[in-house]
Parts: sequence; C-alpha cells; structure tokens
Amino acid sequence: MVKCHLSKIMGEKKLKISDVARDTGISRGTITRLYQETAQRIEIGVLNKLCRYLDCQVGDLFEITD
Repeated sequence: MVKCHLSKIMGEKKLKISDVARDTGISRGTITRLYQETAQRIEIGVLNKLCRYLDCQVGDLFEITD
C-alpha cells in the first residue's frame, strides 16, 4: 500500500488545499484526492510541481507500507 503524506506536510507548513491549488496550478480535486489518500494515480507533472512547491522529495510525499 502506498501512503501519501501530503496532509502532514501541508499541516506542518500551514497550507490549505486552495493555497496549493492556486500557487501550483494543480486542480483542487487532484490535491484533495491526494490529501485524503483516495487518488488512484498521479501524473509525473503533478508530482514535480508538488515537490518543487513543497521543497521536498518524492520519498517525503509517498511511503510504501504493508
């Protein structure tokens, strides 16, 4: 199972979904699905924008768990 840490990172940086959507150009729906861990897939471009915006690595956003 893949765990997404977007909500944790956004909480630490005190960011709202609307802030991230506005600043990155990623749709609010995409960010919401990642935030709630209901996304089934993610485009590389979205991942690139999120990592640059949040100043993190892919491994900081996602973790594989049992």
